[in-house]
Amino acid sequence: MFKKDENKVAEDLSNSSNTIGKGTTIQGNLETYGNIRVDGRVVGNIITKSKLVLGQSSFVDGNVLAQNAEVLGEVKGKLEVTDLLTLKPSAVVHGDIITNKLVVETGAKFNGGCKMGNAVKEIKIGENGQAKEAVARPAAKSA
Repeated sequence: MFKKDENKVAEDLSNSSNTIGKGTTIQGNLETYGNIRVDGRVVGNIITKSKLVLGQSSFVDGNVLAQNAEVLGEVKGKLEVTDLLTLKPSAVVHGDIITNKLVVETGAKFNGGCKMGNAVKEIKIGENGQAKEAVARPAAKSA
């Protein structure tokens, strides 16, 4: 009975959208089940079970864990994306990338190591604002 209610709540949360506007600075970690767009500055880690878009004016000084991500701004930290990471022409990444699929468009800058398809992390959002340890599991192999 409770499992069905928990799934409904998680589904409702994943449909939410969050925006950090241009000129806004946040110091601290962000965790969400829904989509998030950052056009401002975040000093801390970002975790989402959905899509993250870092706009052209964005700056993130911290690690990122997301299901999908599109980067147009600057990131100083590790990027872990369980599905598709897209680096747009204005993207600047200073840190390692771990992803299943990667698209790097002409002009994007990336300084760091890259691992693809090795392991996919299960994204877990913490209770009471505390992030839980994400567990790595082997990626499914295609035939």
